[in-house]
Amino acid sequence: MDRVFINLHLVSMVNKQQTGSDGYQVLKDTMIGVRNGKVEYVGEPCPSILHGHPDIIDCAHALVTPGFIDCHTHLIFAGNRANEFEQRLQGIPYEEIAKQGGGILSTVQATREASEDELYHLAVQRLEGLKRDGVTTIEIKSGYGLTLDDEIKMLKVAKRISELPDMKVSTTLLAAHAVPPEYKNRSDEYIDLICDSIIPQVVKLNLANHVDVFCEGIGFSPKQCERVFRAALNHGLRIKGHTEQLSNLEGSALAASMGADSVDHVEYLDENGVKALAKNNTVATLLPGAFYYLKETKLPPIPLLRQYKVPMAIATDFNPGTSPIASLRTIMNMACTLFKLMPEESLRGVTCHAAQALGLQNFRGKIAVGMEADFAIWQLESPAELSYRLGVPDLIARVVDGEIFHEK
Repeated sequence: MDRVFINLHLVSMVNKQQTGSDGYQVLKDTMIGVRNGKVEYVGEPCPSILHGHPDIIDCAHALVTPGFIDCHTHLIFAGNRANEFEQRLQGIPYEEIAKQGGGILSTVQATREASEDELYHLAVQRLEGLKRDGVTTIEIKSGYGLTLDDEIKMLKVAKRISELPDMKVSTTLLAAHAVPPEYKNRSDEYIDLICDSIIPQVVKLNLANHVDVFCEGIGFSPKQCERVFRAALNHGLRIKGHTEQLSNLEGSALAASMGADSVDHVEYLDENGVKALAKNNTVATLLPGAFYYLKETKLPPIPLLRQYKVPMAIATDFNPGTSPIASLRTIMNMACTLFKLMPEESLRGVTCHAAQALGLQNFRGKIAVGMEADFAIWQLESPAELSYRLGVPDLIARVVDGEIFHEK
C-alpha cells in the first residue's frame, strides 16, 4: 500500500446491508490503507501491513468521514446581485425581479463580458470556502452564458478547475437556465439552439457530464425540457433537473421517468412526483440556502421522501442571486433547522447520496475497499457536530486520491 492512516474513528457511510449497521456508527481505532488513489483496506490495525511501512499517518483519534460532495453549484459567474437581496427584503418577489431583467439575466450579462481567466480566478477564490468545509468533489454548472461560445467558456473554466490536484469536478451544461434576451418570446428557437448546436458541440469537446434544465414558469416548460433531455441522452450525457422550486409543473416526474440522477429544489413536489423518484431511484437534492435567501415557506415534502425511501442529497446551490453561501456545513445545519432533517440524514446528503446525485455512487461518497480514497479528517468527537457547529475550523485535512491537503 502507498499510504496507511491509523488511529482514526471512521464514519464510512457504507449501507446497512453491507455492515449490519446504519452507516452512521463510529468505528473506533480503525485503519485505512490506500493504493493508487483507492481504498485497499478498511478495518482493525493490521500488523503485517504496518510493520516497516514507510508512510504511516497517525490521525490521533480524529474523526474521518468521506470527502464531502457539493452536488449542485453555480460556482462560475461574474458580477454580484446584492442589490436584489435588498429588493427582496423590501418585498419584491424573485419572479418580479427576473421579469424586470434582473435575476439570472443580470448575471448573464456580467458573465458574457468576463474573460475565461477572470471567471477562473473568481471561481477558485470562492472554492476556498468549500474546501474549508471538507469538500473534495464539486458539481459546477454553466447557465450564465446562454450562447454557444459563452456556455463553452464557462465549461472550459470548470474543466480548468478540475485540473487542481485537490478538487474533483463534475460538469453540467445548464444552457436551459433562462431564455436569453436575444430570444425573448422565441424560447422554442432557443431550445432548438441548445439541442442542435450547444449539446453536440459540448459533447464534441468533452466538456460536460450532465445536462440540466430549469423547469419552471420563469424558465422552460416540461415539453421544452423533455426535448433537451432527449437531445442529451441521444448524445450520451446524463440528465438532472431544477424542478418544483416555485410551482408544480411535474418536471420531477418527467426527469425521473427519463432516468435523471437527481431533481433539485423540489419544494412543490407532490406524492405522485415522490413516487416517480422512488420508482426510478432518482435522488431528491435539497437546497435550503435558496429556501432561506428567498424566505420561502413551502417546505420540501420530507416526510413523503422518507416514506418512499427516496435518497436525499444536500447542496449549497452556490450562486450570486439566491444562495451565495460557500459553506456546505452551513447548508447541513440549515437542512436540519429549516427542513427538519436529522444530522445523520444531513451527513448522508453530502456524502453517499450526493455521490448518487452525480452518478458517482460506485466511486465516491463512502469509505470502503475499491472506492476512491477521498475523505476528510476532523477534530471532532461526534459526526453530529458536523451539522451542529458553524465557523469553528474543525477540519484537519482533506485527502483526495490518497494525497493529503492541509487547510490554510
